[in-house]
Amino acid sequence: MSRTPLSPDALEAALRAIGAERYHILHPFHRLLHDGKLDRFQVQAWALNRYYYQASIPAKDATLLARLPDPGMRREWRRRIEDHDGDGSAPGGVERWLALTDGLGLDRDDVTSLRLMLPATRFAVDAYVHFVRDRSILEAIASSLTEMFSPEIISERVAGMLRHYDFVSPETLAYFTPRLTQAPRDVDFALDHVREHARTVAEQQAVLGALRFKCDLLWAQLDALHHAYVTPGLPPPGAFRRPS
Repeated sequence: MSRTPLSPDALEAALRAIGAERYHILHPFHRLLHDGKLDRFQVQAWALNRYYYQASIPAKDATLLARLPDPGMRREWRRRIEDHDGDGSAPGGVERWLALTDGLGLDRDDVTSLRLMLPATRFAVDAYVHFVRDRSILEAIASSLTEMFSPEIISERVAGMLRHYDFVSPETLAYFTPRLTQAPRDVDFALDHVREHARTVAEQQAVLGALRFKCDLLWAQLDALHHAYVTPGLPPPGAFRRPS
């Protein structure tokens, strides 16, 4: 470990290098999903499990909002909650994800009840909520920086799924369109904050660790999906199963 703090530009480069190595765009399940190699049931399994992550994001953000020290930061972070929960005038990301699961033919109660979710999905998502709740504000904000890499994965996901799967439509995938503008806006704030406030070696190592942790939990969710629904194809008891 270097005893000299990185410059803000070098710190940002180190953060981006983590994404280049660890972001889940590289995961085999992701490649199968985007390249049209999954069947409808496997895509349903992905969407059903991913719902818990989507639905937990505003809860995660609320735990951080309660700890932010000034009104400007709270206003900025509150916007993330509205993006996912909606503001009463338009559906938020959680409702748009349910439109996706509806469009894939899933029963909404099966999705929202969480009863068919993989245990590993619950453990990974809960670990993220607890991380943001319990770690420093700097680490919590840094853990959101996977959004630096999300426009690429969103563009690839939408284009690939529309090209390869006749059971999806632009309406089904409408969740993703607002994220193409929301995510870069959120990154501007979070990255500026990390660049400004991660000044010591210890603080910089903490934010780099936070981003690795976030990449790891996203990867772990796809590991569980791949094991349950691709190879060896062994869903655990109680999880979503292929109709007999």
